[in-house]
Amino acid sequence: MNLFGGAFAWILDPAHWSAGPDISGHLLEHLAVSGLCVLIAVAIALPIGIGIGHSGRGRGAAILISNIARALPTLGLLSILILLFGIGLLPITVVLVILAIPPMLAGAYAGVESVDRQTIDAARALGMTEWQIVLRVEIPLALPLLIGGLRATALQVIATLGIASAFAFGGLGIYLINGLAQADFVQLLAGAILITALALVVDGLLAAVQRLVVPHGVALGRSNPNDPQKRARAPRPRAVQEGMQS
Repeated sequence: MNLFGGAFAWILDPAHWSAGPDISGHLLEHLAVSGLCVLIAVAIALPIGIGIGHSGRGRGAAILISNIARALPTLGLLSILILLFGIGLLPITVVLVILAIPPMLAGAYAGVESVDRQTIDAARALGMTEWQIVLRVEIPLALPLLIGGLRATALQVIATLGIASAFAFGGLGIYLINGLAQADFVQLLAGAILITALALVVDGLLAAVQRLVVPHGVALGRSNPNDPQKRARAPRPRAVQEGMQS
């Protein structure tokens, strides 16, 4: 049996799903911590990104801060925080939130910036306040890119959380650490497959949501104007209709 076959057999072994702590327990732990970090990152980055996209101010500073956060060494930062606060959930959460903020921030301000300025000017001409423009115009039109930022954020957190098992944390990454420590490459590969599968499932669900939140008018506008069926359904000008009737 090759290594991949052994890894899938290890995952499907009922003993690894029944004896605690089992795969399901580590999976739920991985999801819970990932969800917590994503929620905190969204709560921080989303309003800042929307504000930057709406006002056009602070974009350069946001890009600089995001690049700095991306460049931080994950293990080094985690080690420093553990020395300061001790082993636990706090240093892991702080590191993952720092890593999760840049993609969410980028998706937020890019989404709001992508809204057509003529649409915003029309909303102002109708007497909408700035808050109404943000809530009723910019955010609904920017939702696909906002969800895209959320997808990148979730993948970043789920994948990076695996290394936290080296610092006395559970989650699916425990199989990576145990497999490496015991030279059990089947368990090591099984852990990598489980984390990859979880990331792909979450990404697939968010991709479906991203398609659903596209406003109907935007979706129609993106369709091919040369589509024969669309052209057949398009209403003819009144003069053309009268000429055909005569």
